[in-house]
Amino acid sequence: MLTRTQYERLIYTLPSRHLSIRLSTLVLAPPGLDVARLTGLMAFGDDCVLCVYELLNFGQGIIEAYRYEVSRCRPPFTESPLPEAAEYCRASYPDKDKLYWYDSWPHPNDPTLASAHPHHKHVPPDIKRHRIPAPGLSFTRPNLPFLIEEIERVVLRRP
Repeated sequence: MLTRTQYERLIYTLPSRHLSIRLSTLVLAPPGLDVARLTGLMAFGDDCVLCVYELLNFGQGIIEAYRYEVSRCRPPFTESPLPEAAEYCRASYPDKDKLYWYDSWPHPNDPTLASAHPHHKHVPPDIKRHRIPAPGLSFTRPNLPFLIEEIERVVLRRP
């Protein structure tokens, strides 16, 4: 896992390294402690939004927990500004179409997820209960580069 300084550099330079990111409100807080929360959203083209929550422990070098949600904003944020991340990223926010999400909540009784336990992705058709393994996610390395590349490749359909 990266140090706090390295992680901050990674997060705050993502928009300059990925031109598909139109807006980033990611904030790592509180400053100066071994434990921090990363929260906020990143807006991409095609009204695609990635909501981010990570609980980071830099002392142990791990991501203790995470939740990432990919959605399309309604109405399009090109027509109306996005609401604050705290509002938009709520699970119950009505003006978004959830495409998929990842979380690290363990489901030890689901043998289909064992290969990547506890990393999994919620996908349609029954997005709340339909889960697939997510071997690309980790507790020991940053997940955001993987998520951004997936959005660019799958949602935005860029090579």
